[in-house]
Amino acid sequence: MTAPQGTRPVDVLTVVSAASVTPAVRRVTLRGAPEVVAAAGPTLALLVPRVDDTAPRWPDVARDGRIVWPQGSHGVSLRSYTARRQDPVTGEVDVDFVLHGDGPAAAWATAAAPGAVLGVASTAPLGAATAGWLLLVADETAVPAVARILAAADPGTRGLALLEVAGPAEEQPLVAPPGVEVRWLHRGDVEPGASTLLVDAVAGLDHPGTDDVFAWVGAESAAVRAVRADLRGRWGLGRTQHHAIGYWRRGRAMSPAG
Repeated sequence: MTAPQGTRPVDVLTVVSAASVTPAVRRVTLRGAPEVVAAAGPTLALLVPRVDDTAPRWPDVARDGRIVWPQGSHGVSLRSYTARRQDPVTGEVDVDFVLHGDGPAAAWATAAAPGAVLGVASTAPLGAATAGWLLLVADETAVPAVARILAAADPGTRGLALLEVAGPAEEQPLVAPPGVEVRWLHRGDVEPGASTLLVDAVAGLDHPGTDDVFAWVGAESAAVRAVRADLRGRWGLGRTQHHAIGYWRRGRAMSPAG
């Protein structure tokens, strides 16, 4: 079907494989056109069809980035994820899905098998910046973003990554510069989004004593707001020294949005 004038069709990725990374995280490897993957930013606005829908009715994308949904029921949900890995040569993309809750993305990832498809409406950068001292604050939904920031950091970078997960089984191996400590925080049986671990951990930190600092924060929205307020107020970080985004909101299905 031809896209309406002034719009373009979405890019489609096809599942190659899927496997559990931790008990609550399922990694889905997808493949698309190499030129599309090469041009894409790490944050992907994914169009997730129903599990039983083998022929989704994809929307089109307007020149200004707006999604133009088809008339009638389409059964496709929009969710944002940070790709854990992108290979522009093979056109492969790894996306980690957190399986907490019963949202459409978690259901799709649980059932994902080779041949299943996802749409990509748009892509975006991570919002990270280079600095001599990094503070990374995230829950499991933003671990892929933290992994990419750490992997891209200069070897001489110093800093701290605070990562909240349910317990030791949810920790993942991460490659980080020698001067960046990766500290895992375990919330135990506390419901995701109800813990104050990240907020309390940041509140217990002193300013590193340098202006060459950047903080990246991605987690449940309320926790992100509290951490951002602390970093702006007590640390005095300016707009160019931090990026804080709510990846999901408690009370709704755990569906990362950033």
